[in-house]
Amino acid sequence: MDIFPISLKLKQQICLIVGGGSIAYRKAVLLSQAGAVLHIVAPQIDEQLQQLVKTHQGELFFDVFKPTVLEQPYRLVIAATDQPNVNRHVFEECEARNLLVNSVDDIPHCRFMVPAIVDRAPLLISIASNGTSPVLSRQIRTQLETLIPHGMGKLAKFSGQWRKQVKAHIPNPEQRRIFWEDLYASSLKEQVFNDNLDAANLLIEQALQTWQTPKGEVYLVGAGPGDPELLTLKALRLMQQADVVIYDRLVSEPILNLCRRDAERVYVGKARSNHAVPQEGINALLVEYAQQGKRVCRLKGGDPFIFGRGGEEIQELVDANVTFQVVPGITAASGCSAYAGIPLTHRDYAQSVRFLTGHLKEGSPELPWKELVYENQTLVLYMGLVGLETISQKLIEHGQRPTMPIALISKGTTPEQKVVVGTLADIASKVIEHEIQAPTLTIIGEVVNLREKLKWQ
Repeated sequence: MDIFPISLKLKQQICLIVGGGSIAYRKAVLLSQAGAVLHIVAPQIDEQLQQLVKTHQGELFFDVFKPTVLEQPYRLVIAATDQPNVNRHVFEECEARNLLVNSVDDIPHCRFMVPAIVDRAPLLISIASNGTSPVLSRQIRTQLETLIPHGMGKLAKFSGQWRKQVKAHIPNPEQRRIFWEDLYASSLKEQVFNDNLDAANLLIEQALQTWQTPKGEVYLVGAGPGDPELLTLKALRLMQQADVVIYDRLVSEPILNLCRRDAERVYVGKARSNHAVPQEGINALLVEYAQQGKRVCRLKGGDPFIFGRGGEEIQELVDANVTFQVVPGITAASGCSAYAGIPLTHRDYAQSVRFLTGHLKEGSPELPWKELVYENQTLVLYMGLVGLETISQKLIEHGQRPTMPIALISKGTTPEQKVVVGTLADIASKVIEHEIQAPTLTIIGEVVNLREKLKWQ
């Protein structure tokens, strides 16, 4: 995060704008809407800007900028002239006095940025790009304008009127947050949007009367193979409302950052022969947090029910009588193969696909080798990088041709995705040559040959 977002209360605060043209006018409109008292300094000041300042009991100074102007106790200053040397001078003088200063369209000489704004007063949404792309910020603002009902301002105001009473009835802040979340998921929004305030007041009164301490719950959420845009809508919603997020090694940082910002995070990642928390410990953690009344998001890479041990975790929750939800995710086989341009099935090459785990047990994977040696099927191996050479040899020993195509997809669907294609005979040597790292998915079958034609990443 390059800048720290804040919302300033400027009502009745004196703010200075240096400049008297159209740019200064645009900034003056925003500041006046926030209730600021405006002072304008410029040799010439547009008539429209003069009228705005007079309407809001501000002051006009028809003069060039001089440092003595800053002897006034200004809350913030905006340099909005068309002269870069003047704007720079304003910035330097403000910096010397620890005054918040913005030089319009001059990033190096800004102590704060003016964001694009979606105004649903008292609800306010700001979008900032640290000055790098104001047009993009405005486009995002336009998109948000269409998504956020104008009634949200009414809802914010209505909620504020009940805030003190709700706080007195539910002193615990975590429980109070759940109360409001549940309330916003009810018909309250529509009642307020339609100005049915009597019905809305009755609804919130009934909700307070029937309020009970919430029970804990576990959300078993599939985070997909890495690209955050592959998350389901339900996954994102539950990630945003969870009190605790228990996540594994395969959950990418961009996905983790979509979880509720103030949620407690617990890492339980497992790499080969290096388990941060054993599976039994993870199961116990889920139960423990839920029994404390927490809403727990168990965030797992891929899909929790495909080599994710989600079934074991749910068994533990059932035994402990803990409520849970399961949110499927895009499994690595589907996501990584698509991003690599390799269809898992194809009418001309593969009429079946098998998902297998390549984990070694006592030095060798336990797989039904004879069933796997079939020309028109695709094999997908999870966690098979370490045992890849052994797996390739076993398939060849049981009759598979050494020239069968094979693809390794490392860190699939992420910006670091790497795809290496070879054959059963030579793929092991390519792991070292191309420095392939886990997590890596292995695809074996004729469909691999379609990659050159179909790849899009």
